[in-house]
Amino acid sequence: MTDPAGPRDSDVWDRTFRLWDSYFAVVWVATLVFVLGTDFPGWPVRAAAGGLLVLLIPWYVGVGRPILMSEGEDERRSLAYVAGTILLFLPPGILVGETRLITFALVPQCFMALRMRPALTAVAVINIAPVVGWAVLWRPDSHDVFFNSVFAVVTLVFSAAFGTWIIRVIEQSAERAALIAELDASREEVARLSAERGALAERERMSREIHDTLAQGFTSLLMLIQAVDAELERDAPQARRHLELMAETARQNLAEARALVAGGAPADLDGSSLPDAVRRLATRHGTGVSVEVTGTAGPLPPGIEVVALRSCQEALANVRKHAGLEAAVNLSLRYAPGALTVTVCDTGRGFHAGVPHQGYGLRGLRARAAEVGGTAEVRSAPGEGTTVTVRLPVPEGLERTSA
Repeated sequence: MTDPAGPRDSDVWDRTFRLWDSYFAVVWVATLVFVLGTDFPGWPVRAAAGGLLVLLIPWYVGVGRPILMSEGEDERRSLAYVAGTILLFLPPGILVGETRLITFALVPQCFMALRMRPALTAVAVINIAPVVGWAVLWRPDSHDVFFNSVFAVVTLVFSAAFGTWIIRVIEQSAERAALIAELDASREEVARLSAERGALAERERMSREIHDTLAQGFTSLLMLIQAVDAELERDAPQARRHLELMAETARQNLAEARALVAGGAPADLDGSSLPDAVRRLATRHGTGVSVEVTGTAGPLPPGIEVVALRSCQEALANVRKHAGLEAAVNLSLRYAPGALTVTVCDTGRGFHAGVPHQGYGLRGLRARAAEVGGTAEVRSAPGEGTTVTVRLPVPEGLERTSA
């Protein structure tokens, strides 16, 4: 009738079914005591009725219990079990009136194993047939027939009401099990999507880190190699300075690689303030870079400082690639109440700012700023250079403390 419950629900059902086993055993023992202890009919008939009642135990344990625990999934087996139970019950029920006490244990089984209509039919047979058979066999007086008939009708009505309630409980249990299974599946799907999203976010973060550090460092090395190659014969001192800058860039790249592996702060910010880190970055870029700090510089949240430093790195990398090492660059950090503004302005060739730029660096720069609630703006025009402005929010508590 319903899908099997999960392991957790199966355990609950097993524990609940032990109570049902105990109930069945108590009713069966009470019925047997009533049958053997009554005065009518004679002992041989009562013994025969008790023997038939005993057969209900192996029939229930071996056949009925698995069917009831599965909530009647196999309808043929369920019908066969209920039919067999009725056949074992009717003879003692007809022979000894007290046997009908066990109907309190048999009726719930009908509703647990069968659908509503066949269950009501089986319940009607269990309640009415023994009374009819008993009256035909023993020919009791009309008073006893009336009393037993009324008792059978009342029991039938009660059984129908009780059985309807049982079926509703089973249906609600099945619906609840389906909802729980759906919820578990949804949780697994959410966990899978969260893991995928987390992996994608981490991959995106690592891509930005590598682009802003190692890739830019290697780009600088390539440009410096080209410069040294052109200067070896005509300007040896300048070539030597560029070689020193290459060595410094390589060391910085190595430090950045170690910081990435360790998951720590950028090498420039390790034990250093943001203005000092920006000045070292400007020195590695070469000549023509000025650094200006306005406002009261103080410690900021690590995330804000990392975004500010990476923004400077990306802007200077774009200067090297598009404006050339000869372009003058002004790099400024402006500390103000509630905000830090990073501006990198160069005098290079510039470009059409209105044309969509598909470069990873600028997209990464905007994504970094957005992650901390900031904004990134790029203004440029052919022949007029480029200005990159990044505005980052600063918590007011830190603002007052640093001031």
